[in-house]
Amino acid sequence: MIELHYWPTPHGWKISIMLEECGMPYRMVPVNIGRGEQFTPEFVALINQHHKMPAIVDDEPPSGRDPLTVTESGAILVYLAEKSGKFLPAEGVERLQVMQWLMWQIGGLGPMASQNGHFLQYATEDVPYAIDRYGKEVRRLYGVLDKQLAHTGQHVAGAAFSIADIAVLPWIRLHKAQQIDLADYPHVAHWSERVMQRPGVQRGLALGRELRAPVLSEEAREALFGTTPGLQAAARQR
Repeated sequence: MIELHYWPTPHGWKISIMLEECGMPYRMVPVNIGRGEQFTPEFVALINQHHKMPAIVDDEPPSGRDPLTVTESGAILVYLAEKSGKFLPAEGVERLQVMQWLMWQIGGLGPMASQNGHFLQYATEDVPYAIDRYGKEVRRLYGVLDKQLAHTGQHVAGAAFSIADIAVLPWIRLHKAQQIDLADYPHVAHWSERVMQRPGVQRGLALGRELRAPVLSEEAREALFGTTPGLQAAARQR
C-alpha cells in the first residue's frame, strides 16, 4: 500500500492522477498547506525535510526492505512508473523524450505558471513588471507545447500517454486562472480535452476536492506565502 501525503494542487494532482491511472492501491493522508501542516516537526522529520507535499511512503518498495519515502513530484512519477511498468518506456529514444518533457514541466511550465498565477491572484499589491514578465513566459511555454503537440499529433512526448502528460496537464487545467485563452493554442486545447476524458485523470483530479477552500483565508495566505512559525522552526532544524 502506498501512503500519499497530499493536498489538491497541481503538484498533488500529478501523483493522484498517476496512482489512479496505474490502478495502484493507496491511502491519502491530507496535508493542509493552508494551515501550515507541511511545516510541522512530524512532517519535516518523517516525510519531507523540505516541508513540501506531495510525498509518498511505499510499504512494499521493489527492494523489499523497509518502507521507502519518495519526495518531489517528478521523482515520484518516475518511481511509480518504474514500479508499475506504465507510462514510461524502459529504454531508448522514447524514454528520453518522456524524460525531457517531464523536466520541461518541472523546470519551466510549473514554476512559471505558478509565479504567473501568484501575481495575478494572490499578490497583495499590483506588480506590473512581474505580471508582464511571467505572463509572457507562460504564453511562450504554451506556444512551445502547442508546437510539440502539433508535431506528435497525440501526446506530449509522442504517440503514447505518459508521465509527461500527467505532469503537464494539471498546469494547463488552470489556464483560465493564468489568463490564457486556449483558443490561441488549438493543439493544447484538443490534447487537454482528450486527456481530461480519461477516467483515471478524472478520479485523480477529484481526490480531495472537498478540501479546497473557495476563498483563501488570511491564515492560509500567511502559511503559503509568509514566514510562519512552523517555517522558522523547520529552518532551525536544518
